[in-house]
Amino acid sequence: MKILWLKTDFLHPTQKGGQIRTLEMLKRLRQRHEIHYVALDDGAFPESVPRAAEYSTRAYAVPHRAPPRLSLSFAAQLAANFFSPLPLSLARYRVSALRETVQNVLHRESPDAMVCDFLTPAVNLDDLAPWILFQHNVETMIWRRHAETAADPLRKAYFRNQADKMFRVEGDVCRRVRKVIAVSPTDSRTHQELFGLAAAPNVPTGVDVESLTPSAPLPVETDLVFVGSMDWMPNIDGIIFFLDEILPLIRRKRPQCSLTIAGRQPPASLKSRAAADPMLRVTGTVADVRPYLWSAAVSIVPLRVGGGTRLKIYESMAAKTPVVSTSIGAEGLDIHPPRDIRIADTPEAFAEACLDLLDDAGLRRNMADAAWSMVSSCYSWQRVADEFERLILS
Repeated sequence: MKILWLKTDFLHPTQKGGQIRTLEMLKRLRQRHEIHYVALDDGAFPESVPRAAEYSTRAYAVPHRAPPRLSLSFAAQLAANFFSPLPLSLARYRVSALRETVQNVLHRESPDAMVCDFLTPAVNLDDLAPWILFQHNVETMIWRRHAETAADPLRKAYFRNQADKMFRVEGDVCRRVRKVIAVSPTDSRTHQELFGLAAAPNVPTGVDVESLTPSAPLPVETDLVFVGSMDWMPNIDGIIFFLDEILPLIRRKRPQCSLTIAGRQPPASLKSRAAADPMLRVTGTVADVRPYLWSAAVSIVPLRVGGGTRLKIYESMAAKTPVVSTSIGAEGLDIHPPRDIRIADTPEAFAEACLDLLDDAGLRRNMADAAWSMVSSCYSWQRVADEFERLILS
């Protein structure tokens, strides 16, 4: 089968959950099918396009660099977006050259299946009817949750405006494509309830258990670890929430509690906090997150905003690091609290769950073993790829 796959970025360096999910699935689909991969390339990483041969038969790179946030060009985009029906997060990636490339590949290759990976690149498609939309998130829910948690009226109004635009665009796209594939039963139901879809089948989140499982226990070097891209607003919001409202409660009983935040492009405000706190470490981009998971006592996921599923939870479980998460952080995952994860939604409950685990090595070990057994038996990437293949063929 010949598959046309459309995305807004290439998959190396692999730094985000969505990239991991797509990469692991495509590597396996590539073994049985011809993959034509079309994506934008901002030129920041020379290896991005050449390494596409690892997961595609042929790659088509369209040069495009969206203005960075906090730049004058971004400010101009922000102002112009006031008059646009598209939310800014989609409008930044509406690129005529990408639309033309897709049309050329469709005409030349006549693919058997077309996959639009994430909602964003769909704004470049003229005819959505033959496309499958692979929805890693329900974008509308992310923006609505931003509006709910925004601290000041101006930000709240902006997020509401973007959420309203996203609701209209996302619903329209979901109703016009051939099929929507979600990443959890929770997201499937949300698509049906929010956008009136008759069905939205889902594929589970996978994990590379073999790679993530430590060969031997490592000494604990940090009490808590958070792993995730630090240029993604839900991650930033979650960590600030943890630093402001949860960590002080933990340090009342455990004054030297340490926290490592491992993820690319942390904001300057977070770096400043780390400079003033010797027990807070902000790494920035790391080549490999596994050592940070292996050397932590507890992995935290204090998210208040988000959609889809968080790969970081299954990755922590595969790394045998016990997890404390909010309900939103663990949304859509096959979990069985408190046996294989702790779920806590208030600062007090989250702090208590962290302290319970930090104070009891046996409890940590039992929870880690239960979580590892669950993910290793049920969530291999091969199973995920097989299910995705079945859905695009049906």
